[in-house]
Amino acid sequence: MSFSIAGKTAIVTGAANGVGLAIGRHFVSQGANVVFADMDEERLEEELGSSEVEPERYRTFACDLRQKLSINNLLSMTIDSFERVDILVNASRQMVGSDPLNPKEDQVETLLNQNLMTSLRLTQAISKRMIKQAEDQEEGTVGSIINLSSIAARRANPDLLGYSISTAALDQMTRSMAVALAPSRIRVNAVAFGSVMSSSLQQQLKEHDEYRSDIIEHTPLGRIAGPGEVSDAVQYLASDASSFVTGQVITVDGGRTLIDPATSPAH
Repeated sequence: MSFSIAGKTAIVTGAANGVGLAIGRHFVSQGANVVFADMDEERLEEELGSSEVEPERYRTFACDLRQKLSINNLLSMTIDSFERVDILVNASRQMVGSDPLNPKEDQVETLLNQNLMTSLRLTQAISKRMIKQAEDQEEGTVGSIINLSSIAARRANPDLLGYSISTAALDQMTRSMAVALAPSRIRVNAVAFGSVMSSSLQQQLKEHDEYRSDIIEHTPLGRIAGPGEVSDAVQYLASDASSFVTGQVITVDGGRTLIDPATSPAH
């Protein structure tokens, strides 16, 4: 049983920042070809243009993946560059607060489009390509799709209503697509995580240092995870080591969901 992803081609969305960027870099370091996709073209170039990532092993693609044409163009560029796609990591996520009692707010709809529908449409498009390119492959996994979710999907925080609903929907989409794609030997899983020391959290901690002690207090392992700790879980799901794992939501949160939700806010 191998954890290797060397020689495979992966598309990673939300790859200009935080966890998505960490996953893309980790995959390249493990011998995979990676397409880093994100809306923020300037940040993609800033993060990767001056990095130690081997240039022949990655491409960047700046687009708004909420548009169907962008998804088609992303897939075409990936095939033109690396001839195939074996792994899709849906890491593009947005988290904004919402007023649960304000009927004029549209955050729930916005986050459903960003956190659910983009991942669903990418999964549909990429899985069709995976099936086509494996027509002569008689056995083994044809492809692996990993969605990045959140522990907010299982916790009631009214201030994060849209985020909680959209990630809960993403978890159910993961299970449903796992069953739908199992006959085609494509595995679909998710990684739900709590607080990770991403650039956005670092900025929050600069502005509200009290958040740090609150997070640590409500995390049994007593610390905030690094982005690389999520990357390792994603690699496991992308590799043959998880060849009999599908439809699962793996939690990487230091035990945080084991604590009473009433005393442990989800960040």
